[in-house]
Amino acid sequence: MGRIGAPHGLRGWSQVWSYTDPPQGLLGYASLVGTRGGKTRSFSIAEGRMQGERAMLRFTGVDDRDAAAALTGYDLSVERAALAPTPPGSYYWHDLLGLAVVTVNGIALGRVQQLIQTGVHDVLVVQGERERLIPFALPQVVKKVDIDAGYIEVDWDAEY
Repeated sequence: MGRIGAPHGLRGWSQVWSYTDPPQGLLGYASLVGTRGGKTRSFSIAEGRMQGERAMLRFTGVDDRDAAAALTGYDLSVERAALAPTPPGSYYWHDLLGLAVVTVNGIALGRVQQLIQTGVHDVLVVQGERERLIPFALPQVVKKVDIDAGYIEVDWDAEY
């Protein structure tokens, strides 16, 4: 959901690059999980505000610039249970990662490796025998998403 950047000021604040949409969505959580170099730790947010497109956060127990500097580079996420349910036809990106992608004709194209935000439509990066970029356009291209069954059905020519 974000990444901790450089310290901000002298009192333990950190600049955080928010990957949420909208960026201030990160401020709605009381705690976050940080991962860096294979290690995981919990963060409680003591204070937060937006400054332009960046979130400025002060974490509980982080009271000076040196302590904030030690947090630089942590990737931030939240526990799944903390996320709000999505409305029908909307999905969290992490729920789509790894799903099989098949055409309406039953041709397997591969699995979702990542998603790209382009402005018009998000794009599925599907890796199979080759990489394909498929617009996540409901219902024009994406006909069905079945997270429980582990697949996405698309109206897409396998030759593209």
